Amino acid sequence: MLKKNLKMAIPYTIPVMLGYLSVGMAFGVLVVKSGISIWLGVLMSLFVYAGAMQFVAIQILTSPIHLIQVIFMTLFVNIRHLFYGLSFIERFKRFGVKKQYMIFGLTDETYSLLCGITDKSEDELEDLYFIITLLNQSYWVIGTLIGGLLGSVITFDTTGIDFAMTALFVVIFIEQWLAADKHLPALIGLAAAMISLKFFGPEQMVLPSMLLLFSALLFLNAKMKGGESNG
Repeated sequence: MLKKNLKMAIPYTIPVMLGYLSVGMAFGVLVVKSGISIWLGVLMSLFVYAGAMQFVAIQILTSPIHLIQVIFMTLFVNIRHLFYGLSFIERFKRFGVKKQYMIFGLTDETYSLLCGITDKSEDELEDLYFIITLLNQSYWVIGTLIGGLLGSVITFDTTGIDFAMTALFVVIFIEQWLAADKHLPALIGLAAAMISLKFFGPEQMVLPSMLLLFSALLFLNAKMKGGESNG
């Protein structure tokens, strides 16, 4: 059964594998180049597993930053995960002990993959979701380890290497755009991001854009249900 589920899950995770290995390597290189132990970087990928926030954590660990700043920085970088969890809260309730890990492992890319799985039964979804999440984290941890080892022996300029995370987001977005039948939610998301960037700037745009997107999608959903009931 495990072999069957693993065989089913791997094809879903290939795009994330390619991205997480490369971005994880970028993180591992930056960890070592910043003077942090490679093993601390690997432990972060195992027990923190926060993607973009791990890049920010390098700055936190190497610069004198006040605790209050750390709290708010973490909140604004990861606030979007509150919205991710809302869409899976009912389904995860049925996952038993696996629920805790599913909540922990719900990254941007994993969330994107899980949302795209619509052709499986409820019985298949629990194991498939769990294995996909576990595979994705394993790619990230392996990438971190490889990057840390390379950074320890190779000397090169790391300027701009942290842009790898942004590049991965763009790739995932394009893949989901091509796979989706309806593009209105994605267009609403782009519009919300652009409006928030304009009025709040790049440092404070995440929370306003997520709230704007969430409100717009709720309004759109209510309009669609209203139209169906009237019809």
